[in-house]
Amino acid sequence: MDFIVAAAQKAIKHLYNTDIAFADVTLQETRKEFEGQVTIVAFPFTRFSKKSPEQTGNEIGAYLKNELSDVSGYNVIKGFLNITLNDGYWLNQLHNEVLAPGFASFKLNGKKVMVEYSSPNTNKPLHLGHVRNNLVGFSVAEILGAAGYEVIKANLVNDRGIHICKSMLAWQKWGDGETPESTGMKGDHLVGKYYVIFDREYKVQIGELKAAGQTEEDAKKNAPLIKEAQEMLQKWEAGDKEVISLWKKMNNWVYTGFAETYKQLGVSFDKFYYESDTYLLGKDIIDEGLEKGVFFKKEDNSVWIDMTEEGLDQKLVLRSDGTSVYMTQDIGTAQLKYNDFHMDKSIYVVGNEQDYHFKVLFTILKRLGKPWADGLYHLSYGMVDLPSGKMKSREGTVVDADDLMDEMTETAKTQTETRGKLDNFGEDEKLQLFHTIGMGALKYFLLKVDPKKRLLFDPNESVDFDGHTGPFIQYTHARIRSVLRKADGLKRDEAKLYRQLVKEERDLIVLLIQFPEIIKQSAESYSPALIANFVYELAKTYNKFYHEITILSAEDEPSKQFRLQLSEATGKVINKGMKLLGIEVPERM
Repeated sequence: MDFIVAAAQKAIKHLYNTDIAFADVTLQETRKEFEGQVTIVAFPFTRFSKKSPEQTGNEIGAYLKNELSDVSGYNVIKGFLNITLNDGYWLNQLHNEVLAPGFASFKLNGKKVMVEYSSPNTNKPLHLGHVRNNLVGFSVAEILGAAGYEVIKANLVNDRGIHICKSMLAWQKWGDGETPESTGMKGDHLVGKYYVIFDREYKVQIGELKAAGQTEEDAKKNAPLIKEAQEMLQKWEAGDKEVISLWKKMNNWVYTGFAETYKQLGVSFDKFYYESDTYLLGKDIIDEGLEKGVFFKKEDNSVWIDMTEEGLDQKLVLRSDGTSVYMTQDIGTAQLKYNDFHMDKSIYVVGNEQDYHFKVLFTILKRLGKPWADGLYHLSYGMVDLPSGKMKSREGTVVDADDLMDEMTETAKTQTETRGKLDNFGEDEKLQLFHTIGMGALKYFLLKVDPKKRLLFDPNESVDFDGHTGPFIQYTHARIRSVLRKADGLKRDEAKLYRQLVKEERDLIVLLIQFPEIIKQSAESYSPALIANFVYELAKTYNKFYHEITILSAEDEPSKQFRLQLSEATGKVINKGMKLLGIEVPERM
């Protein structure tokens, strides 16, 4: 729509003898209740015209209609100039843009970005919070890739520490040698089981010590189990062969389990970092910062940074005994990642409870003068709540990701069978369809909301075939594929003979040409929600077109072929948009 902006600049010069910048012309999509497709906000121009917004809008509208052959009409509502573009313009847009082979494809922009997501602990399975994290991270990576970036999908695995030792110790004491193979349990679930057992037994010991007269704080420190876990961690850090062997064995069980979950969830990674490799990093950077005066030492020899000027507090970066804290590790890991890939941007997909941590981390790296620190971004997302009693919970506190996905597939099965349209499906095909619909429902529901917002996830609502849901969009795609199969081929030369659009056709084209800009905006804002809501609007608009316009029995061959071509283009954009969300769309439902 740059040609409208350029014409508006000329209009202001011609009518009011004033030069304005390109950026001074604000274009909007025309609201659905008004006639037109593009709107110019006329209010800012009243200072040049010295007239009312309505008069100003009408004068500019008359100029545009006279000067631009593509403008067929205009109307002004309270200072908003709504412009109607003629059918020739929209048909040209369809044929030259939407139907062109490279539509909505961006050239590589020469920039590299890392998206780090998932970041699981190896003492328990992935849960509902991890599901949103993985889906947001994967989708943002796909969108950035589509927008022309070279993308590295990274996963920093928290594979060491006291929480890992808790599972290991509990398995040693009460595991009786059981393995994923001997129990038939996924490895991450088996290790998670022993984390829960440790917690249960630890609480018993705390209770016993409190009954013997200790305070709760003392009882937590003095319970034999926690002392044994701490001793195990010390042995691990000292490289004790037996402890390291057990740690490797149990972590491998977990990795095998995670791999299954990631596969079912449809996410992947290019690079894994492990905290066991990175936890000693950062100390050299602290020394560098002390020399530069970025950090200071307290009397006990601990090292701190004062960030009160930035509205933050003082932060410990090295303990008095010389051991590191999480912040030290994160400083070192950030440097390691940059050394590995020299990326222009590094996005951390982490829950909003870590907002302060990342403000501090980025401030420290900027203070240290790291030139790449300006490219760091915390993609903070809100928690996911569930209606109580709606979902199984393995530990009674969090919803297990595997249970959630299984239940979504089961909900999709129930809803699909109720509709009764599966007569021509084989058993394997049905199972695949239920999984595709279930996962589409889950992913779409979690991605249609801006990542920053907390959301309430209702499994049944998410699988509604008539709502603002993934299955509604999937069903629309299947409907389009069905129409195209029945047509038995497209005659593109005939479609080009079609000249006069009806409103439903124009509405579809208006939406379709917005797709590249939506990808661009979504990449810039790191928000899959923009893609999700665009694809929903497109599916809704296609359904209106499908119900109100005759396609296969159209009045003549050019009309039929044009509508088939428009259907095909819509299906392709739905498919591409949903892929950017990590969602498959079936050929039939």
